[in-house]
Order: sequence, then C-alpha cells, then structure tokens
Amino acid sequence: MATTDRREREKTEFRKIVLDAARRIVLEGGFDALTMRKIADAIEYAPGTIYLYFQSRDAIAFELCWEGFEALLAAVAPAGAIADPQERLLDLGVRYVRFGIENPQTYRLIFMGDPKYATSLFEDRGKEEGSPGMQALALLVGAFAELRAQGRLAIDAEPYALAEMLWSAVHGIVALHLACGQFPETPPERLRELLTQTLLHGLFAAP
Repeated sequence: MATTDRREREKTEFRKIVLDAARRIVLEGGFDALTMRKIADAIEYAPGTIYLYFQSRDAIAFELCWEGFEALLAAVAPAGAIADPQERLLDLGVRYVRFGIENPQTYRLIFMGDPKYATSLFEDRGKEEGSPGMQALALLVGAFAELRAQGRLAIDAEPYALAEMLWSAVHGIVALHLACGQFPETPPERLRELLTQTLLHGLFAAP
C-alpha cells in the first residue's frame, strides 16, 4: 500500500474514532457537554492531535449533525421512486416517522439538541454543499410542485411552504413521542395516519 493511501486511511479512521466519541458525549449530556478535552480523554489522545483533523469543537458537532441527516435521507429516499406524487408524500410521512421512532438517539441529536448545527444545514452553507437535509426537503417540495402543476391541490400555495408545513407536522409527532413518553397515548404511526387522512387529504383536490 502506498504511503499516501495509508495516511489517508489512517486519517479517515482517526476522524471516525473522534466522531464516535463525540457522539457518545452529546447523547449523554447534550451539545453543551461536548469539549475537545472530553473527546481527548475519551480516546486517550492529546487535544492538540484532534485539532489536526478538526478545526474546532463546532466543526465536530456540525459533522455529527451532517451524519444524522445522511441517515434520515437514506431512510426516506426510497419514497422518491414512487411515481404518483400524492402516494410519494404519504410514503415519505411513513418513512419519516418510522425513522424517528426507530432511531431516537440520532433524531434527538439532529433535531432536539443545539439548534444552530441543524439550522446551518438549511442555511447558505447547507444549500451550497447540497446537504442531506436540503435533499430530504427537496423530496417534499418536488412532490408538492408536481401536484400543483397537475392541478391536484385544493389550495394555491407555494410547494416550499407546503413542504415545510408537512415536515413540521410529522416532526411534531416524533418529537412529542420522544419527549413526553406516556403522552400522547395514541401510537405515533396512528397519529401519522390520522394526519395524512385530514391534513394531506384536505390539500388534495377531488378527482
């Protein structure tokens, strides 16, 4: 193996070690608990070594959020293969709620921790880099845009606004389930079903 290839592999492996340790710290104590010193202690390296691979503590936190959104995108992306945009939206809702319930730690990390890291994935930096968060949002926007072009929406509204509305609704189901435990009593999947039967079906024009 060439020296350059070995160094690149070692760099990738060390970054993964750092991110794994940082993720454990955040999941246990939130982003406020994340410091270079704690990461260094966890992996038994000097803090200065970590700075050779990450510019700052915030850079590590941003990477964690990016990875979380990559996992979310991977979970919902298969819905993009559904030809009918109405059915696609319904499947996106199913997949989103399922991801949040089955991956509570990742969901809390990207949506229920320090908001500045997730927010950065939807602002200028995220748009420029084609962040997974923007790609997930684009799936919703695209479906609503198709429905609007086909005259299948009951209201005249911007596809982007409708996408954000739907995301907000399904996020509320997941976040409430994760944050409150015993409330609501209705299972998240049933709430999602009721949501699509009322909110979404109210948006779709009668055939």
